[in-house]
Amino acid sequence: MDSNKTTAITLQTKKHFEILDGLRGVAALAVVIFHFMEWAYTDFTTNFIAHGFLAVDFFFCLSGFVIGYAYDDRIAKMGVLEFFKSRIIRLHPLVIAGSVLGLLAFLFDPFGGHPELYSTGKIILAFVCSLLLIPLPVIEDRGFNLFSFNAPSWSLFWEYIANIFYAFVLYRIKRGLLLLLTIISAVAICWVAYRSGNLLGGWSGPTFWDGAARIAYSFLAGLLIYRSNWIIKNKLGFAGIGALLFLAFLMPFSKWNWLSEPFVVVFYFPLLIALGAGVTLTGGLKNVCVFSGKISYPLYMTHYAVLWMFGNYYTTHKPDTMQLTFIIIAALILLIGAAYLVMVVYDIPVRKYLTDKRNRRLARLESVNTEKPRS
Repeated sequence: MDSNKTTAITLQTKKHFEILDGLRGVAALAVVIFHFMEWAYTDFTTNFIAHGFLAVDFFFCLSGFVIGYAYDDRIAKMGVLEFFKSRIIRLHPLVIAGSVLGLLAFLFDPFGGHPELYSTGKIILAFVCSLLLIPLPVIEDRGFNLFSFNAPSWSLFWEYIANIFYAFVLYRIKRGLLLLLTIISAVAICWVAYRSGNLLGGWSGPTFWDGAARIAYSFLAGLLIYRSNWIIKNKLGFAGIGALLFLAFLMPFSKWNWLSEPFVVVFYFPLLIALGAGVTLTGGLKNVCVFSGKISYPLYMTHYAVLWMFGNYYTTHKPDTMQLTFIIIAALILLIGAAYLVMVVYDIPVRKYLTDKRNRRLARLESVNTEKPRS
């Protein structure tokens, strides 16, 4: 039987951790709320969800677990090239969508912005780099983000780096070496937190290498959880573990961030992954978690275009607390709806088209190989 078909069947018959999908949705919602609130409360000590940015570290840890679960037993058969194609098909359509939306928001923001200050060449270059996930922090109006037209793409850049490292190194190494690398990465992330006072970096040029430390530890920790089978059976359910996850984002912002944030990332998030993998869901809640997981990535990758417009609106109009609350709630509802629309109309069809096209090519290659005379 064709090895690609065999591995596809194997993946389909594996257990699906629905609660981890649900937790991904919780984290995505938290980071979107955080992005709204950081405009309104620049003093993070007054921001009720000041640690929403740690959702990215949870994403990284979850990614390590899921990649190991999905590919450890089949990447050798499918090959590195097909692995990369699978990941690009899964991730890159929304990288493109987020970049396009970000460019449109930059050019046509009704509440402000200064696209006229930048040459056409610089805008095109920044856009192309955003499409290709090439860091280029050159647009001042976008806070010198690594990716001017879609700030969250910084985490996708490091996700790609982690996937490359996994394909060439991590899937081959033994658990002992993986544990050693995880410990070294834990030391690195603690050092970053101590040096900077927090783990907020990674999205800009000056904090570029902070992102490397964040992806290194969390991705390795997630992979280690899977390979060590550190799955804790429990009956907390989605509500219980989801609440525990959200509590991390509500943690007060203080002078002790250099201690509290590494603790959450190094110990607490891996524990939640282990707990989440140990829960079995049924019925309607299972469907909620599946939907939450599906909408999380489109929401994460498409929301920031609106955030820039919101920021310019807030800066110029200074809405009061009641107005601000209404605007943020309404925006969240609209963003979830828009993310769903992008997912259904664009992301799913594009990924299906690319996957079908790849499968047809593999089938043709298999047919040619079987027709060749054997010596």
